[in-house]
Amino acid sequence: MFRFLTPKTIKPPFARYSHGVEVPAGKRLVLCSGQLGIGPDDAIPEDAGAQAELCFGNIAAILGEAGLTLKDIVRINAFVTDRVYLRPYMDVRDRLFSDPAPASTLMIVSGFARPEFKVEIEVIAAG
Repeated sequence: MFRFLTPKTIKPPFARYSHGVEVPAGKRLVLCSGQLGIGPDDAIPEDAGAQAELCFGNIAAILGEAGLTLKDIVRINAFVTDRVYLRPYMDVRDRLFSDPAPASTLMIVSGFARPEFKVEIEVIAAG
């Protein structure tokens, strides 16, 4: 269904992601706004990995409204507020996505709307 693009002429991905993903004609696209690690009860875990779990849980709920799942994600943009949060985020991502994995970018940013947030994730899904 999707064509995962990892040209042999460039350096392979540093982690579990694809350099690109081709979505065939006729597929619907769903674009999710950035999701933060906050539960429906307004609880925000201290741990970056737990925040990433909540982000992906929120994304799964959004995709579910469109009849899609995490397996339909073709692009992930993730943001963390410190280098020490890279590994907790990547551990969650790598557990949820097998090879071939979606195209992905991970950035370190100076912060989010509230200082207790450590992770934000936005995605594009196709189905």
